[in-house]
Amino acid sequence: MGLDLVLAGIRLANPVLMASGTFGYGRELDDLVNVPRLGGLITKAITLKPRAGNPTPRVTETAAGMLNAIGLANVGVEAFLAEKLPALAGLSVPVIVNVAGSAVEEYVAVIERLESAPGIAAYELNISCPNVKHGGIAFGADPCQVEKVVGAARKAAKRPLIVKLSPNVSDITVTAKAAEAAGADALSLINTLIGMAVDVKRRKPVLANITGGLSGPAIKPVGLAMVYKTAAAVQIPLIGIGGIVSATDVLEYLMVGARAVQIGTGTFVDPSGAARIVDELEAWRVAQKLDNLQEIVGACQR
Repeated sequence: MGLDLVLAGIRLANPVLMASGTFGYGRELDDLVNVPRLGGLITKAITLKPRAGNPTPRVTETAAGMLNAIGLANVGVEAFLAEKLPALAGLSVPVIVNVAGSAVEEYVAVIERLESAPGIAAYELNISCPNVKHGGIAFGADPCQVEKVVGAARKAAKRPLIVKLSPNVSDITVTAKAAEAAGADALSLINTLIGMAVDVKRRKPVLANITGGLSGPAIKPVGLAMVYKTAAAVQIPLIGIGGIVSATDVLEYLMVGARAVQIGTGTFVDPSGAARIVDELEAWRVAQKLDNLQEIVGACQR
């Protein structure tokens, strides 16, 4: 009752999760965030080997958002298991590990190493990564590649499998259906949009990587539209992402078909925002005399 829900077999106290890449490995913001008030958290992407990421500068503010080209910098799965995951054992919320790779075999290898480790509620596949064995095209841009990587991950994983979809496609429902057919238990959407910023004084791109991922309030209309379309195309639950900084934003995502949401860029602006949003959602539910907030899921679809 209230705000709780079950998503892909994972019991959440509320629908507000912390997005991958914005909450570190899960403990970095302990002094700023009321973690027990969250529905859950998703670690930054973990790859098979350590990654230093892209050269700097790799973050810049934009109108109503930000661009990042971090490049999946992380300690690698072995160090994550030895140094980062044990620190998450004391958390009272579900921990979902974001998994990334540059080949299908790397995704599988990371999951196989994580499978025997305790304290993991599910995996979230980051399929916006470039597939180095297929010309560097992102896995998430090709439904055949989506089905291949998700299918391989599904065989390796006993835990729930959430697939994070890229918005940089002509029709997100095609890749959503491919992920569902391959065994995804839920979908996260959307990942960042490709964007660019220019330094007119230097007459060069701001980011060393030239382009980066656009996030923040600027992309919320795109996220809402893609969740709306996808909710009508698949049967598995959706997690909405993109520009959430208020309870109203969360309600919008639920009404277009998401069952839960992830807060990302908003945390950089207001680290305590997620807990505040949870409180505001509960107040809204009570004022609306709803037994459970999930009653409004898909209201715009009816």
